[in-house]
Amino acid sequence: MAKIKLTKNELKKQKDSLKMYQRYLPTLMLKKQQLQAEIRGTEIRIKELHEDKERFDEAFKSWIAVFGEKGIFTPAILRITKIKTSQGNIAGVAIPIFEGAEFESAAYDLLKTPLWLDLAVEKMKQVFLLDLEAQVVEEQRKRLDHELRITTQRVNLFEKIKIPETKGSIKKIQVYLGDQQTSAVVRGKIAKRGLARAAEAAKGGV
Repeated sequence: MAKIKLTKNELKKQKDSLKMYQRYLPTLMLKKQQLQAEIRGTEIRIKELHEDKERFDEAFKSWIAVFGEKGIFTPAILRITKIKTSQGNIAGVAIPIFEGAEFESAAYDLLKTPLWLDLAVEKMKQVFLLDLEAQVVEEQRKRLDHELRITTQRVNLFEKIKIPETKGSIKKIQVYLGDQQTSAVVRGKIAKRGLARAAEAAKGGV
């Protein structure tokens, strides 16, 4: 605890600080709860996206044989040209919102390629979209988690350090000022009795 002045001005300063800490603490605690809820939401969404992708992967197993046909379906046949996101805000945290993606398919001869190729390309787009959304939601979670750590530190600072320290300082100053006031009263009474005795002595000497 920093050294404090044992004065009335310091007492007022400490009381004002205590009011500020007590006013902001509930807001910080509410923000902490909101962030925790939002993080749980992103974790649930990421789990859902991974499960959806696993289902697609299972469906693709039936395509493995045809994908194995040399030169028919290759990674170069489909590529992502743009990831579309917008900006959102949760509890004061700027987060990306997934809006979709744009793709480009390589040109291929419709007469010389099997009919399943078009369907395979569409299915691959869906897989890509699941992966891309999972990446964006993971970025949301990371940003919210970072803000949660900062908010939790502030809550702990106010709740466990600043408020107890300030209350202790107020009590210390009040005790000191109370002792000073008592001493002043005692000194005043002693002085008053001394004056009264001096006056009596003066009368007796007349």
